[in-house]
Amino acid sequence: MQQADQHRKSLRWRLTLLAGVLALLAALAAAWSWSPLRAWLDLARIVSELEQVGRTYGPLAAIGGFAAAISLAVPLTFLTLVAIVAFGPWTGFIYSMVGALIGAAITFLAGKLLGHEAVRHLGGARVNNISQRLASRGLLAVIAIRLVPVAPFAIVNLIAGASHIRLRDLLLGTAIGMLPGTLGMMLFVDQIIEAMKHPSPVTALIGLLMALLIGLGVWALRRWLRQSEPKQPV
Repeated sequence: MQQADQHRKSLRWRLTLLAGVLALLAALAAAWSWSPLRAWLDLARIVSELEQVGRTYGPLAAIGGFAAAISLAVPLTFLTLVAIVAFGPWTGFIYSMVGALIGAAITFLAGKLLGHEAVRHLGGARVNNISQRLASRGLLAVIAIRLVPVAPFAIVNLIAGASHIRLRDLLLGTAIGMLPGTLGMMLFVDQIIEAMKHPSPVTALIGLLMALLIGLGVWALRRWLRQSEPKQPV
């Protein structure tokens, strides 16, 4: 009995730690966008530093830096744009895809270590049922979340690790879901940078459409999760 109590306390501690890490990543994601920390994400400065890292330490260091930054909730879109500008379209595409997959694996495994067993034992039947149903369509779920980013990249990975979603589905879904946006940045990188430097009404309209798309994605995901819940017997 005492051993069982200690095990439950350990699970609760891990779940609390997972919640703390999620809160920290959410705070970082908000800070990169709306606090003075945003000044660190100066495109020209980051591009220059990443080029220097690549020249001095090689491609593995550049990819590792990308993975570390994505694990700290730096926006994926910004990092991908930086990689494409710093290393050119095709090399930047490869670096960003590989770096994102490594970062996804790191944060997924952190979520698995901290939360998977705790969710399974302490989450209750309803939480576990939703998690298992989500895992049964894990690849499609990850693709949908990557196509319509309803939450910061690192937070999605942590939650996936704590759920029943498999690492294979997370990585494959991430690669497929990232592909359209990354290819789009490759093709239109000059226009994107110009729009960032000189915003126009068209830029604002595109931003509004993206916000509406994300809102629609959030609604669709919540609806899907509600449909995944077990029906109550009558």
